[in-house]
Amino acid sequence: MKYKKLIVAQSEVDIIRELMSKVHSKDLVHDSCYSKLRAELTQAKVMPDEDMPADLVRLGSFVDVDTPFGLMAGYQLVLPKESDPKQKKLSILTPMGSALIGYAVGDEVQWSFPAGEKTITIKKVYTENEVTS
Repeated sequence: MKYKKLIVAQSEVDIIRELMSKVHSKDLVHDSCYSKLRAELTQAKVMPDEDMPADLVRLGSFVDVDTPFGLMAGYQLVLPKESDPKQKKLSILTPMGSALIGYAVGDEVQWSFPAGEKTITIKKVYTENEVTS
């Protein structure tokens, strides 16, 4: 892990904690993901937005991720109400979304997916401005 622990923006930590307090597990995979994210949030470093490293996955970030299933490019991490797989908008409450928040480019993340425990690697993190330029 590049920064030694999960890093979350001050403006996002309460939103994420509130989501996690209200979410109910759909199955064992989701339950495992939610439990891991809750535990990581208790140890996370919370930083002011202006001090956040640019290579960290945050709400609204676009990411390219190498998975055992291939490269997933151009996915945006969003709140559940904004989720739309057809537009590559990935909810933070999905196994992949909860795996990525607070990690940085180059980090390898172990997470539970429907197909079992897998390693994913964050290849690129960028903003909407970088997508359109």
